[in-house]
Amino acid sequence: MTDLQEEGRHAINSPMSPASADIHPEDTLLEENEERTMIDPTSKDDPKFKELVKVLIDWINDVLVEERIIVKQLEEDLYDGQVLQKLLEKLAGCKLNVAEVTQSEIGQKQKLQTVLEAVHGLLRPHGWALQWTVDSIHGKSLVATLHLLVSLAMHFRAPIRLPEHVSVQVVVVRKREGLLHSSHVTEELTTTTEMMMGRFERDAFDTLFDHAPDKLSVVKKSLITFVNKHLNKLNLEVTELETQFADGVYLVLLMGLLEDYFVPLHNFYLTPDSFDQKVHNVAFAFELMLDGGLKTPKAHPEDVVNLDLKSTLRVLYNLFTKYKHLE
Repeated sequence: MTDLQEEGRHAINSPMSPASADIHPEDTLLEENEERTMIDPTSKDDPKFKELVKVLIDWINDVLVEERIIVKQLEEDLYDGQVLQKLLEKLAGCKLNVAEVTQSEIGQKQKLQTVLEAVHGLLRPHGWALQWTVDSIHGKSLVATLHLLVSLAMHFRAPIRLPEHVSVQVVVVRKREGLLHSSHVTEELTTTTEMMMGRFERDAFDTLFDHAPDKLSVVKKSLITFVNKHLNKLNLEVTELETQFADGVYLVLLMGLLEDYFVPLHNFYLTPDSFDQKVHNVAFAFELMLDGGLKTPKAHPEDVVNLDLKSTLRVLYNLFTKYKHLE
């Protein structure tokens, strides 16, 4: 066994190092003052962490289905920039000027640099904290890879629901004066959907959700009564606010009833079968609301389609305040 491996084993087994940290021999071959991070194995077993990883993998594979790319392990499959390039090109509808396949480490890092610069160009104006670097992604840091993907999913309003408040314990190993020192830090991967979307202004619905769940059911009941009073004219009935407005059809029809006009069927999808068609419907309903003199809804069409109850309630409450006296 080499001296370095011996030193690594000693560092792993010494009291200053967490026994649970799965430190590989190569992690002990650090230069002076160099550090390496890894996720504590116990964090990897956390159901919310596993769900976050699964949701992101499924999303990437959905986006890249035509490219015949199947991602199985995020940090192993994304480190060389190849999949990230295809993902960004698909999401942003652009073509990046990079070499197609690069085997050498220098080539991979150059490609990754180009891809990440394009990502930063999109994200930086929106105030995203960029918690990754070329070296951390290329070094197969799962934490950095997850930060990058969460930011992309949020920026492009991916049709997925990321689990909220996912944190991991990260073991940081650093070499100082020839010895390995390790410490634990908690890394926050997701907060709430609203905060990640950069919507910090709170309103009455935030307060309702946080502090008065009992009143929430009263609000839901009065909104259901309100929408049914009008939708019943078309023999339609709503029982579930969370789901029945998600495809935008009832929203469009409701606007026609409230404003007393027939919405031409070619303007929207009566039986939408894709995320994009549903978003089209909700966005169209929002346009009808603007035409009717209502303020722009605070929600985004994608939020309503993604079954975000708070967003759906905000949209319906907007209608309720204007049309509640309408027979």
